[in-house]
Amino acid sequence: MAQSSNKPVRPQATTIRSDRVDQLIASARKSREDRMAGYRERSLAIHPWVCARCGRAFVRENLSELTVHHKDHNHDNNPNDGSNWENLCLYCHDNEHSRYEEHRASSRDSDTNGSDDSHATHHPFANLKALLEQKRS
Repeated sequence: MAQSSNKPVRPQATTIRSDRVDQLIASARKSREDRMAGYRERSLAIHPWVCARCGRAFVRENLSELTVHHKDHNHDNNPNDGSNWENLCLYCHDNEHSRYEEHRASSRDSDTNGSDDSHATHHPFANLKALLEQKRS
């Protein structure tokens, strides 16, 4: 006589591993989508991989050294067209922020409200349209 086994049927180890791999892949895809929604990835997709200040070019291997600078220094101002962003290398980005802080400090020292930040930032492409029109003429 054959006896029937009353043991519960357990999932195979491969099924558990497969489910875990599927969860890991789904998590990695979601993380990638979240990163791509961030302003850094959008700026890198919109703007060339070149420092807007010194002109240093970047490739995938050293792209981590290219930062996204908020021109108005407001990290909550992230328009989809990228108009408040410029890609700067680490050195130019640090220099920009130190110049900005020095400007704010000197503005406070001279009894101003510090709201005029126009001299604190560099605008490398501000006159580009006029230069291009001159070249066409």
